[in-house]
Amino acid sequence: MKIPVAILGATGMVGQRFVSLLAHHPWFEVVALAASERSEGKRYGETVHWLLPDPLPPKLAEMRILSPDPEQLAEAKLVFSALPAEEARQIEPHFARAGKVVCSNASAFRMEPDIPLLMPEVNPDHIALIEIQRKNRGWQGAILTNPNCTSSGLTVALKALDTAFGVQRAFVVSLQALSGAGYPGVASLDILDNLIPYIPGEESKVETEPRKMLGQLSQGKVVEAPLRLSAHTNRVPVLEGHTVCASVELEQPADVESAAAVLENYQAPSLARDLPSAPRPIILLRREPDRPQPRLDRMSGHGMTTVVGRLRPDPLFHLKFVVLSHNTLRGAAGGSIYNAELYARYVGWK
Repeated sequence: MKIPVAILGATGMVGQRFVSLLAHHPWFEVVALAASERSEGKRYGETVHWLLPDPLPPKLAEMRILSPDPEQLAEAKLVFSALPAEEARQIEPHFARAGKVVCSNASAFRMEPDIPLLMPEVNPDHIALIEIQRKNRGWQGAILTNPNCTSSGLTVALKALDTAFGVQRAFVVSLQALSGAGYPGVASLDILDNLIPYIPGEESKVETEPRKMLGQLSQGKVVEAPLRLSAHTNRVPVLEGHTVCASVELEQPADVESAAAVLENYQAPSLARDLPSAPRPIILLRREPDRPQPRLDRMSGHGMTTVVGRLRPDPLFHLKFVVLSHNTLRGAAGGSIYNAELYARYVGWK
């Protein structure tokens, strides 16, 4: 029997990814869709501006949209949140107090000390924070978060290198896809023949979130990793797939071939290794001089694999490379679903 789930913010771009990915999920069944007041009561198919290339699932197209209220979504055990951060901060705790587990794509609670910021292939043990969270906040449910879409692929690559050699510092420059801005996103007259070297709030997320994810869970709290990050974030005229150019300084210097072997052979911890959304492989190393490229490589591993290329010596630090990850799949809806699978295994639902 499948676990009943609901989606908050179902009409937006990330919400649509949730709908598409969950329509045929082996563990989860969508029993409710919620969106803004203007959509409430309407059929999903008549109110959503469907933006994905795969067809809108007919069964979900017929569902009536509900308000994001725990009583209306009482049937769901798990709730996936594609809400904007401001709304998430107000709405998600209502569901946690009502005993629901919220798998959130929003940034509102990512850096709260008792809320796990999860990537199952990186830090599945951090899910144990939910026990602290429940004790601290007096609720039976929980909030689990996934990272910013730019932090995702970068953190996977850093995790592999940090485990093998230790990472001390990293300088990173992002080239972020338009879909990361939602729909309708950036005006065409701003982005065509252009690059925008500023994304509000983005650089601080890239500089802080990996430190929490790479940190150690000790005595009920995360001791952040000591590495230092400096980030420049840029919006570019690519539809999907965030690219990050990274230079890293290691504690134990490594040559290119040693680092390549570490990246290629990186495995998720056993708790997360065979979950339905687990990337296969976790990291795909491209050895061609001009890869990865968003258009060619973003769907590697059904959009869940982190693709690394252009691995080479760095004249200032030790190594430099390019990381590509799919921002609305691995970096958003797919990441939240992967977290939900981890939770289901953790509590013994599956």
